[in-house]
Amino acid sequence: MAVVNSVQIGENKFISKTDLLSHLKTYNLYYEEKSLHLRHREEEGELIIEGLLNIFWGLRRPIRLQMQDGKEPIDSPRFLASLTRSRTGANKAESKKQHTTQASPTIQVTGPEDESKESCSEAAGQDGEEEESTLQRTRSCVTGRSLGRRPEPCNQRRLKRHRCSFNGHFYNLTTAVFTPAFGSVTNVRINSSMTTSQVLRVLLNKFKIENSPDEFTLFLLHTSGERLQLKRDDHPLAIRVLHGPCEQISKIFLMEPDQVEEVTHHVAQYIKLEMPVLQSFIEKLKEEENREMEKLKQRYCDLRHMIQKHMQRLSD
Repeated sequence: MAVVNSVQIGENKFISKTDLLSHLKTYNLYYEEKSLHLRHREEEGELIIEGLLNIFWGLRRPIRLQMQDGKEPIDSPRFLASLTRSRTGANKAESKKQHTTQASPTIQVTGPEDESKESCSEAAGQDGEEEESTLQRTRSCVTGRSLGRRPEPCNQRRLKRHRCSFNGHFYNLTTAVFTPAFGSVTNVRINSSMTTSQVLRVLLNKFKIENSPDEFTLFLLHTSGERLQLKRDDHPLAIRVLHGPCEQISKIFLMEPDQVEEVTHHVAQYIKLEMPVLQSFIEKLKEEENREMEKLKQRYCDLRHMIQKHMQRLSD
């Protein structure tokens, strides 16, 4: 359960709103008037920070991209072949209709030769009008033609749904499986209430990656050599704010959990030391180990001596 006037940053981990807002102020001063500037608001008493989070690619294994969001690519050979067949059939149908001629109905009109035949001609005219009104209308050749043209392939490509790319390149079928360049950066728009699992799903959906989110995790890498794996219930944006805005000091990487070993802060303190210093540490550790071993041996020796004396008194 959340603590009053605090913000959750992980499972059973909270920080006060005052401290988080103080870190946020420093963060926004660093990114003033830049795209990574963060905004905050309160909903039902809960502080929510939202904005862009930079995530660096640190994968060792290739990923799989969805091709055209699950649809067949417009410029694929199978699509072009079907388009050619449909156009060929349409052209044949049009040419057949153009060569088809239909006989127009002929109406014979007799002029009035005398006044005696005038009434007969009027009656014949009325019968002709009635007969003509019952005739079926012939289909015009124009109605058989398509009034609109099919869009050209170049125009169809413009209608493709926009999808995010890696370094401005849209991958096709031949490059759908690849490994992003190590250290290249991308970003996602999230908020501080989203967990690591939710951020992973947003990132994979942005690039239409078929891999499961369970195959990846987020690591916080520090220049000291510390590698902190974010748990599934951690809140990456809040953790990013707490560790400061400078990416030359710490970065958030997308990695495989089985390919990277977590390095604690205590171990990271010795990583960048020079070899002679590390060797002196090892020698001191060996000396301390020997002293502890001698103490332990002496302790057991004293216990054995006490037991033997007690056994001797019992035997007497």
